[in-house]
Amino acid sequence: MNEPLAQRLRPKTLADAPGRVFRRTIESGRIPNMIFYGPSGTGKTTVARIIAENSGMTLHKLNGTSCGTGDIKAVLKDIGTLAGAGGILLYLDEIQYLNKKQQTLIASTTENPYFYIYNALLSRCTVFEFKSLSAADVERGVHNALKKLSEGESTKVCMDEDACAYLAESAGGDLRKALGCLDFAVTAAPIEDGEKHIT
Repeated sequence: MNEPLAQRLRPKTLADAPGRVFRRTIESGRIPNMIFYGPSGTGKTTVARIIAENSGMTLHKLNGTSCGTGDIKAVLKDIGTLAGAGGILLYLDEIQYLNKKQQTLIASTTENPYFYIYNALLSRCTVFEFKSLSAADVERGVHNALKKLSEGESTKVCMDEDACAYLAESAGGDLRKALGCLDFAVTAAPIEDGEKHIT
């Protein structure tokens, strides 16, 4: 089965996902403890992956809904080994689900960190808030996805402007959600006159 469209189109570099602050941080060679805070589908995991890849660090991604202290300790065992030679970047998604004694660095949360995260950890981290995307931002992302789909598919894919605007508006600022819906629409669209036309 193919990867979801949102995964296939995920930016690979910070040039694809503009963010001068993160680019300069990577270039400095000093990655601080960070907490990414914001709604789903706004790029938190993507930015963490890009930071790890561009800094030469080994990325370990855990999720607060399913991991515990033992999982974190297993990641920390890589420190000082060949696997951790360039450094370890622990990305902890949904950190608010860990109890406050389990919370540790580079993390993301959809909840306000000032209410859900241990204060001693917050004092050692920089918090970056990711805002919901505007409908115009999501629509731009859908247009880019359509362009890439048309280049990669054997059948041309096109979408009415009002359908694109409706999809962008109904995504509620979540580009991943919009791309998932677009992926479904492209899969379900019939081929007529040699193209898939989404209305």
